[in-house]
Amino acid sequence: MGWAIAVHGGAGDIPRTLPTNRRQPREAALRRCLDLGVSSIRSGRSPLDVVELVVRELENDPHFNAGRGSVLTTEGTVEMEACIMDGTTMRCGAVSGLTTVVNAISLARLVMEKTPHIYLAFEGAEAFATEQGVERVEPSHFITPENVERLKQAREANRVQIDYTQPTHANGPLEKAIDEGDSQIGTVGCVAVDGHGNLATATSTGGFVNKMVGRIGDTPVIGAGTYANSLCAVSATGKGESIIRETVARDVAALMEYKGLSLKEAAAYVIDRVPKGNAGLIAVSATGEVTMPFNTTGMFRACATEDGYSEIGIWDAEGNVEN
Repeated sequence: MGWAIAVHGGAGDIPRTLPTNRRQPREAALRRCLDLGVSSIRSGRSPLDVVELVVRELENDPHFNAGRGSVLTTEGTVEMEACIMDGTTMRCGAVSGLTTVVNAISLARLVMEKTPHIYLAFEGAEAFATEQGVERVEPSHFITPENVERLKQAREANRVQIDYTQPTHANGPLEKAIDEGDSQIGTVGCVAVDGHGNLATATSTGGFVNKMVGRIGDTPVIGAGTYANSLCAVSATGKGESIIRETVARDVAALMEYKGLSLKEAAAYVIDRVPKGNAGLIAVSATGEVTMPFNTTGMFRACATEDGYSEIGIWDAEGNVEN
């Protein structure tokens, strides 16, 4: 038994031709956040503290689809969502429909710790943020030129876009698809386990480009995009509708609990069952095992374990940055 941590920055149709200037900042952010998480867990901070801290950092990085980098709805607005769960106690908190909260993941934790509820959304969640003194800003803070352009392209293509999916017209690809396939940036998440087997998970996202106002994805749905218990902690990314249908995160834990599968076996089985091109996940077990499967072209991901293993990758094994 030992500590382990994993981080993701979204899965999808990530082309191997993704320009260096779009790839490297995300790899650097994953490396920085992984180092932050490792340092925090080594210093004795709880897994719950660690996953919140790491996801806050990713929310503050405009290169990912969460917080500052959240993509836009059909109306050109931001609706952010997040979820956090403590595997030891099974306590959890979730939020969605946020338009002004700087760090959705921290508000989700406050829902868990300061209310009798699990999930708050839209005006109620914003009012709770004010009550708790959570940092809020004008909605324009989250609306970047890049995401305005992404929304424009999605409207022209008459489609919503999952993480990194290239927008297309009915008659072929857009002539100027932004950043050669980088048409949407990815959901973020972190899972961690300490040397005592305590587990936690956190996930945050801005959803789909061009999503309907009021749409809620898998991230804040306990058991779909986010789940932790005494056996494992899971954070998923990809097409929320598919992840919700397959109850991805909970099924990983259920296969371990009811079928006796290892973490890697359970996660691989679940991802294989989701329609190809729709999902990826990161997960750790109470014994310090870590896995990061995906059935998309790629997934921005990183992990480290107490025994010295570390990995930062995007595509399959031969495409990893380091391991």
